[in-house]
Amino acid sequence: MKIPKRLQPLVDDGLIDEVLYQLMSGKEATVYAVQCGTEVRCAKVYKEAMKRSFKKAAQYQEGRKVRNTRRARAMEKGSKFGRKQQEDAWQNTEVDALFKLAKAGVRVPEPYGCYEGVLLMELVTDDQGEVAPRLNDVSMSAEQAIEDHALVMVYVMRMLCAGLIHGDLSEFNVLVDDYGPVIIDLPQVVDAAANNNAFSMLQRDVRNMSEYYGQYAPELTNTFYAEEMWALFEAGELTVETELTGYYAQPEDDPDVDSVLEEIKAAFAEEQERQERVKEANEPL
Repeated sequence: MKIPKRLQPLVDDGLIDEVLYQLMSGKEATVYAVQCGTEVRCAKVYKEAMKRSFKKAAQYQEGRKVRNTRRARAMEKGSKFGRKQQEDAWQNTEVDALFKLAKAGVRVPEPYGCYEGVLLMELVTDDQGEVAPRLNDVSMSAEQAIEDHALVMVYVMRMLCAGLIHGDLSEFNVLVDDYGPVIIDLPQVVDAAANNNAFSMLQRDVRNMSEYYGQYAPELTNTFYAEEMWALFEAGELTVETELTGYYAQPEDDPDVDSVLEEIKAAFAEEQERQERVKEANEPL
């Protein structure tokens, strides 16, 4: 196929030998299968901020640290240099998260580096070499749903132990190969200790996965993994060896009506966005 403009520098530098085909195009990035020596890899081309429609990006970036003070000041002022630094930070966050999570025992695509707004990483395939489908495109038995849900909860827990929360976890951001779920799409990953929205995002991630797998095993929708994990995390007792139960004793305090209303509004907005993503996922490339 014709080499996309954003991939041409990587071809010129010998990082990519050939662009094979487009895998998908979403709101945040376009992904291609590329030939790199003897391997077929994945090239994720991030869209520019003006073209990217990731909602409430600032909410996800809260608490992220910028070591270089000049860059931090420029990002705060919103100058051209600052916007460029902010874009680089958004993209490099995913690379850093992939390395960190792989080390923590979370199944993610192996990263090879980010070059000029293009992330080169492993192309996840099945044993026949076919591109692994998204969870959204997979059907399963109740037994398989329970097994895979438990594995995803372990991955979420390991992420939290590493100080991170996915922030946008759903059936659209999980691939399934012959060995089970693989977590993808991490540029919006949240700092669990520094972001004031961390717990609500953890709850949303877990709820999305429990509701999806709950289509096949309804009992999964009555579990409380997010609350269980967060209570242990806040108490400094969560480890990668923790055996989760999905049970949690809810506090008996009077409900906060304002918080409940906010949750309802957030759930409504989230469902609207979810429907948009379902529509987008079903559109032909």
